[in-house]
Amino acid sequence: MNSSNRLPGISVFLPAHNEAPNLNRVVRGFLSVLPALADSHEVIVVDDGSTDDTPAVVARLQAADAHVRSVRHNVNQGYGAAVISGIRAATMPWVVLCDGDGQFDPNDLGRLVARADNSDAVIGRRARRADSLMRRINGRAWTVLMRLLFGVRTSDVDCGFKLLRKSMVNPEALRARGAMISTELVARLAGRGARIAEVDVAHLPRVAGEQSGATLGVIARAFREMFVLFGELREERRRASRGNSEPRRPPDR
Repeated sequence: MNSSNRLPGISVFLPAHNEAPNLNRVVRGFLSVLPALADSHEVIVVDDGSTDDTPAVVARLQAADAHVRSVRHNVNQGYGAAVISGIRAATMPWVVLCDGDGQFDPNDLGRLVARADNSDAVIGRRARRADSLMRRINGRAWTVLMRLLFGVRTSDVDCGFKLLRKSMVNPEALRARGAMISTELVARLAGRGARIAEVDVAHLPRVAGEQSGATLGVIARAFREMFVLFGELREERRRASRGNSEPRRPPDR
């Protein structure tokens, strides 16, 4: 990658819940590619109340490399809460959300960075999902629903690999604490007029740990947050529309 594609600074944050077997590989993968992509960088592990050896793994990574930081939730708060904590903790002008389960290739970050010159957000698109048939069907149906309800144009709204200009994301405005955070991020970016691009990325089979995104509790929470977000964004659009339709006052003479 030529120097014109370098960014001034990238914060990669990894939401992780019981991902001890995967984190070493994922963190070291990003540490190996980031120097070629940014003048400054950091990798933040957001430990969302893990009960396995995740804290010990993160401590060893921090001891080995000063670019590694951590945020710890004492109890599991949900994927969205981990994403919000990661954005808050990030200190660089660009932030990268990447799931900590090892299903994304850190080498693909260069593909996202290459589109950053003309974008405020570069969203990964899993060309071939390494998931079960049912998860792929559910994911496609969810994306279609999100596109219909929120008008988002991305074709893989839940892809857990995103590059975002930090100035375009206000973590204090984010409400979702579960899986709806991906849709909320994209919807709020679109509402602010962000330039959004999509890039194909690899999706790798999970080699360790267990998936939790398809549990009944996670699904129920996502639907609750979907209705709340839909109502909130609709009200925001109504207020903006009323503000734009108010007659202008004549200038003072």
